[in-house]
Amino acid sequence: MQNRFSKSGATRSGPGSRPAASRLARNGIRELRAVFLVGFMGAGKTTVGRALSRRLSLPFEDLDDRIQLREGKTIEQIFRESGEAGFRKVETAALRELLVEISSSLRVVALGGGAFVQPVNAALIAKAKVHSVFLDAPVEELLRRCEEEPNQRPLRQDLKQFRELYDKRRKSYMKAAIRIETSGKDVDRIAAEVACSLGLVREGEL
Repeated sequence: MQNRFSKSGATRSGPGSRPAASRLARNGIRELRAVFLVGFMGAGKTTVGRALSRRLSLPFEDLDDRIQLREGKTIEQIFRESGEAGFRKVETAALRELLVEISSSLRVVALGGGAFVQPVNAALIAKAKVHSVFLDAPVEELLRRCEEEPNQRPLRQDLKQFRELYDKRRKSYMKAAIRIETSGKDVDRIAAEVACSLGLVREGEL
């Protein structure tokens, strides 16, 4: 079982949502809705998302993967060719498509670090009435996780600039329904805490 905080190998995967919804309903647990994981670079959104999708028997999707498939380019290429403003337009378009699909096919979704910060995206997510979860950790740990990844992130810089960007974005992340501290915890434990905090599993099932 993978416990590293890494985006590599992210795919849309997993069984359909209807059996999970039925199982949760039988157990008297809160109604299942799509779950959106938000947070800064290195927060573990993709890795935790995969673990959470297995726990809830829902498909998993990374919005950045959808963007790359849609555009036929890597995130780095889009940033390089179109700049951040161009990337954000593509990101919002991909999010709109995803939210339409979620109305009939629930899933766990990992958002890119800047997606939830954009007011238009946050408004779309709020209107969709999905669960939103902020995965947080100390800045130094977030940077360390990013440095361990094989791929260079377009907005990752030195610790000072990394911290400044985190501080700028954090107030937007805090608008999520739930905040989960991830420091010092393994991936499966974090996924279990997310499910419990949203009322999707009982505390004794952690």
